[in-house]
Amino acid sequence: MATFNYEDLGIKDYKECWDYQETILEQVQADKKEQAGPSAENRFLLVEHPHVYTLGKSGDEHNLLIHEDFMKKIEATYYKINRGGDITYHGPGQLVGYPIIDLEYYKIGVREYIEKMEDAIIATVAHYGITASRKEGATGVWLDAEIPAKSRKICAIGVRVSRYVTMHGFALNVNTDMRYFSYINPCGFITYGVTSLEKELGRKMDMDEVKAVVKEKFNAIY
Repeated sequence: MATFNYEDLGIKDYKECWDYQETILEQVQADKKEQAGPSAENRFLLVEHPHVYTLGKSGDEHNLLIHEDFMKKIEATYYKINRGGDITYHGPGQLVGYPIIDLEYYKIGVREYIEKMEDAIIATVAHYGITASRKEGATGVWLDAEIPAKSRKICAIGVRVSRYVTMHGFALNVNTDMRYFSYINPCGFITYGVTSLEKELGRKMDMDEVKAVVKEKFNAIY
């Protein structure tokens, strides 16, 4: 069982955190180069962001449904970024995880890496009695994935991999203000909904407890 080097950043500006990820990624790549082999250095950032929308490199700007003036009114920012995937929302009450690891060290490819991330989140929500799964043709973790009229996403995933080193990651809705999703087509989907632990369970969640469960499940899967 692996144990990641977790760093809890609390609430941190998105751009500051993005820059921090880039710095760590460069450090891991330099470590690989220095030892001419895979890096055992692993970092895992846990964070909440102020309201922000991010658009992946292959995303469609039309999936952002609001204009700049309204975005200021709801105190949100917007970034085009270098991960895969379309548009998503981050905000208070949402647990965002950024593993920065060398896939060569773990002897896995990108697809398996994403599947492991999905498995860890599926195990996390199962801890609270919620049955979740993957959805064919879509990344992330879903509830009622096989029932189109009821399908809803509880966790979005979007990653970037450079020389086998990962950045970006997952966004698990815990106590998220779900109104902010109504201003986008989440991950490019028009017909599917989004949900959170709070919405499904009908109670406010203890974020520190959820973080502990996430750590436990990721450690077990690796």
